[in-house]
Amino acid sequence: MKDYWNIVNKVIFKSDILLLLLDSRLVEETRNPEIESNIRRSKKPIIYVITKCDLVNKELVEKYKSHLRPSVFISATKHLGTTILRNTILMEGKKAYKGKDQFTVGVLGYPNVGKSSLINAMKGKKSAPTSSLSGFTKSMQKIRADKQIMFLDTPGVIPYEEKDELKHALTGTTDFTKVQDPDMIVMGIMEKFPGKIESFFKVDVDEDKEKTIEDIALKYNLKAKGNIPDIKRTSIRILREWQNGRIR
Repeated sequence: MKDYWNIVNKVIFKSDILLLLLDSRLVEETRNPEIESNIRRSKKPIIYVITKCDLVNKELVEKYKSHLRPSVFISATKHLGTTILRNTILMEGKKAYKGKDQFTVGVLGYPNVGKSSLINAMKGKKSAPTSSLSGFTKSMQKIRADKQIMFLDTPGVIPYEEKDELKHALTGTTDFTKVQDPDMIVMGIMEKFPGKIESFFKVDVDEDKEKTIEDIALKYNLKAKGNIPDIKRTSIRILREWQNGRIR
């Protein structure tokens, strides 16, 4: 993690403009106050990029535009918002650097928030390797989008003292295969987002969240020894669908 922070600080130093990527499903949860503070100290322009906007009702995150300025909504998979983001980068750059029209843009955010996918969408063809697994980008990568914009992609970084297992599972910071007590995490998601998991798997909403997981297990024939519902395997499957953006 220390090496990752060294890379991030190097990116802030080398960049003219910084993009801070936030997951549209969990905008506040994917803000990183340490990174924001470092950028503020550098006095460089920051643009908040709210990713995966196709996974939510846009009205739910529109409220953030009033206090996260400037901010742009993006869906890299559907190529929504890429032109607006490019124009915002150039506008903020020209405002901060008089007479300059070429900019190095650092891309920062939590693991698995969509940094490499965004760069590929902006470039128009695949250049930055992507994966749904957290921590896929391991070092700083320099990628030219066009004649005016050079991106610096970085590994995802979480705040030093953050130990929130539910948040890390929700955001994909911890890959679904590595989550401890996946059943407890799934029940936490059910509490935070009532009805979403049940709707996706087409089972009834029940106050007993463990019973809901059992219902999903039985529906998909996920059983353990003794022909009983396999709670752990079912919970991991649910987390996989969440982290892949299929549950919305």
